[in-house]
Amino acid sequence: MRNIKLTIEYDGKDFNGWQKQPDKLNIQGEIEKAIFLVTKEEVELFGSGRTDAGVHAVGQVANFKTNSKIPTEKLTYAINSKLKKSIRIKEAKQVSMNFHSRYNCKEKTYRYIINNSEQGTAINRNLEYHISNPLNIEAMKKAVSYFKGEHDFKAFKASGTSSKSSIRTIYKAKLKKEKERIIIELTGNGFLYNMVRIISGTLVDVGLGKIDPDKIPEIIESKDRKKAGKTLPPYGLYLLRVKY
Repeated sequence: MRNIKLTIEYDGKDFNGWQKQPDKLNIQGEIEKAIFLVTKEEVELFGSGRTDAGVHAVGQVANFKTNSKIPTEKLTYAINSKLKKSIRIKEAKQVSMNFHSRYNCKEKTYRYIINNSEQGTAINRNLEYHISNPLNIEAMKKAVSYFKGEHDFKAFKASGTSSKSSIRTIYKAKLKKEKERIIIELTGNGFLYNMVRIISGTLVDVGLGKIDPDKIPEIIESKDRKKAGKTLPPYGLYLLRVKY
């Protein structure tokens, strides 16, 4: 038996998120079906974490165990041949039998993309959030720095979170502008339900002048969801990479 680690890219637009659900198109289920068609084995695919409906991934990681004799280097091509074009296995690698993509994860990086042009974009409309009002980038850069460190992020989680604790550590918090796009990147040891989308929405409010950047520590301290910004749509969010 072998333990196979997959690195996966997907366009989340047509899927009801990562997690397998009956009667709903999901990424985990589609990959498991493709693996069955290749190996003739029913496997359980463990992801590094769930992404919500509409969220994309550039570097999602998952693993499964198999008795198949197909060489590891050929699994990428074999599984991709049975998948929709909106899901691609970028790499298949044999790993230790003890490896678990969720429990061994040390950090994740998420990216949120905002299109801040006047008219938006037709081509990338399902891949970035558009806001036409000018945003104050310097204020947003100042605000994002306050999210670094270990905090109780209760003010930045959606209701319905199953996590017992809302304490998380953000190792890196960056914001940059590339032409008309604003890119937010957060690296941490874990994220609460909708946390990145709520932080991004709060940063937009800072950019619009609705929230003073120096108020971020106060909002974190308050643990009050009402004091943070709105939850931005899922289609601007990407799981960028997972580290072990």
